[in-house]
Amino acid sequence: MLYPDLYKSLEAARWNMAKDVPWDRFDSSLLSDEQALTVKMNAITEWSALPATEMFLRDNRDDSDFSAFMSIWFYEEQKHALVLMEYLRRFRPELAPSEPELHAVRFEFDPAPPLETLMLHFCGELRLTQWYRRASEWHTEPVIKKIYDLLSRDEARHGGAYLKYMKQAIDRFGDSARAAFAKIGVLMASSARSGKPLHPTNLHVNEALFPRDTIQSRLPNPDWLDHWLSEQIRFDKDCEQRVIGGILRNLSSLFGQVFETAQDLNRFRKSLSPAPG
Repeated sequence: MLYPDLYKSLEAARWNMAKDVPWDRFDSSLLSDEQALTVKMNAITEWSALPATEMFLRDNRDDSDFSAFMSIWFYEEQKHALVLMEYLRRFRPELAPSEPELHAVRFEFDPAPPLETLMLHFCGELRLTQWYRRASEWHTEPVIKKIYDLLSRDEARHGGAYLKYMKQAIDRFGDSARAAFAKIGVLMASSARSGKPLHPTNLHVNEALFPRDTIQSRLPNPDWLDHWLSEQIRFDKDCEQRVIGGILRNLSSLFGQVFETAQDLNRFRKSLSPAPG
């Protein structure tokens, strides 16, 4: 069972919103309206941990260990939304998300194979780690720079926790788990070729609600994410390569193979029995 040790390690690393965020260092001259608006969009996006948690609990009814871990993940992800909202409440109250704007991203996700979903969210944490590092660099106001640094570190720890559950799944399910992880790994490591930054919040998750069945499609500005990445924090090809490299390195370690490219991983995937679902 992984939950007890994960609880201890994540509890030891947990930051305090009152003590660890330097609220008194806020400098209004270093925060533009453009920058403040991106904080609002990220706050709403982080709120989508709510429907994601509902999905995880529904689709992992047979895994009480992982479901218990969701209590930590959900708490920390909702805390991300909260600290971003608190920043706006203090310093740009007119931009604080409304309750209807937050509730708009709570909708039911279609059932999906649990192992593929696990891998998808592992990759999502790797990506958010890098996105928030770039956001911290792009911002000029010291308090929000610190907040994004804290969030980035949390996302990296969450990725590490998901990786432990992936190792456990391989021990339990062998090649069926490897096939599921490799399938999603190829997809996520090929994002540069697809021309789209793949992340759980911009993937379609409810066929009946298409095309408004992504988290990003339900934001006040559905086009915000692409603009934030390309024109604001400038998440360029080198940044994207760090995400891809992280996926390939982790899967190389997990599978005991060497994957230097998505093509290497795809060849390995084809050598396995098909992933369930």
